[in-house]
Amino acid sequence: MKNCIASLIVLILTSSCVSTKSTLKNVDDNAPVLKLTTNNTFVINQYSKDVKYGYDKDYPINVFFRNTKEIDANQQRFLNALAGPKGEKITYKKTESCCPFPTKKSEMGAGFLDVYEISWEGQKTPIKLYLNIYEKGILMVPLGLSLKK
Repeated sequence: MKNCIASLIVLILTSSCVSTKSTLKNVDDNAPVLKLTTNNTFVINQYSKDVKYGYDKDYPINVFFRNTKEIDANQQRFLNALAGPKGEKITYKKTESCCPFPTKKSEMGAGFLDVYEISWEGQKTPIKLYLNIYEKGILMVPLGLSLKK
């Protein structure tokens, strides 16, 4: 009986970690498939005017992926297309995965956002961007960044 109760408690706690309703605001399953440059970066031709785009966990950059071989490829294709505000070369590193959300595009039924720290020379404090590999959306340059030339 004790084992049954303990198992029930664990089941309730782990299933409550992911809400049944997604809080993501910018998912667009009809977003066009992105084209690649000869440098294997995404062709991006829009700049976001939303201060939350990429900087807020509810407004992540939705880079999507097709299979497990490409799991990090689209994040790199996106980040490698970016530059600092004045065209500076950026560096980035993945710092954590966070913010579970429900998705039908994962075998687990849930996805996580990846948080990347973005830096460039002369910058005082690195910025954090939230990227989502599970959903599609229109890719744009976040406010405060530019496209690599």
